[in-house]
Amino acid sequence: MTRTALVTGASGGIGRASALALARDGFAVALAGRRREQLEETASMAGSATTLVVPTDVSDPAAIEALYAAIAKAWGRLDVLFNNAGGNVPSTNFGDLTDEQWDSVVAVNFSGVFRVARGAFRMMRDQTPQGGRIINNGSISAHAPRPGSAPYTATKHGVSGLTKTISLDGRKFNIACGQIDVGNAATDMTARMARGVPQANGTTNVEPTMDVENVAKSIALMASLPLDANILTLTVMATPMPFVGRG
Repeated sequence: MTRTALVTGASGGIGRASALALARDGFAVALAGRRREQLEETASMAGSATTLVVPTDVSDPAAIEALYAAIAKAWGRLDVLFNNAGGNVPSTNFGDLTDEQWDSVVAVNFSGVFRVARGAFRMMRDQTPQGGRIINNGSISAHAPRPGSAPYTATKHGVSGLTKTISLDGRKFNIACGQIDVGNAATDMTARMARGVPQANGTTNVEPTMDVENVAKSIALMASLPLDANILTLTVMATPMPFVGRG
């Protein structure tokens, strides 16, 4: 039986690299994201692997329902979710944050992550054979914040709570849940680090990055485990980046 996976935010960066790694490992991969053209590009990069392109805005509950309906129609089951889609706003001092900035990040990074995980949980609970694996994309910001990052940091702390709760609630349904916390993978989102990013001591420094393929390999490792084993949390980061000892 072909193993099936869903990757959100699969139009580029960590999501694209991870989707391709899962495809190389033999998964049929559903590719979700807001931009169809970029999703189609990801699918073409997967070569002969089976893919399913489903444009999805994870901040829209109806779009998430349609995503799972498409997966159910195409494959009838889901074995792995990489719950990766996320967003941010520019670095903003806490006192200057607007409601719109806060709401936009929470809608994707927390409410969207919750709804995508809930959809996977329900499918994995109800399918035969029962079970599956949910991998949430946290961040090293789930452990230590950057200056001016309240919405992003708060949502990533929330993802950690979701991960632990899903892991607990999923036990009786053979559903494993873990979290990957990534630090400074080289993607379009981290390109600003080459110009320097704010530090806790008030300076602005260039930070080292790592190849995004290191994240993809980590996702493939987590997805490869049998369901009686789980990587609850995994941190993969650029070795010399200012995380250990940040501040």
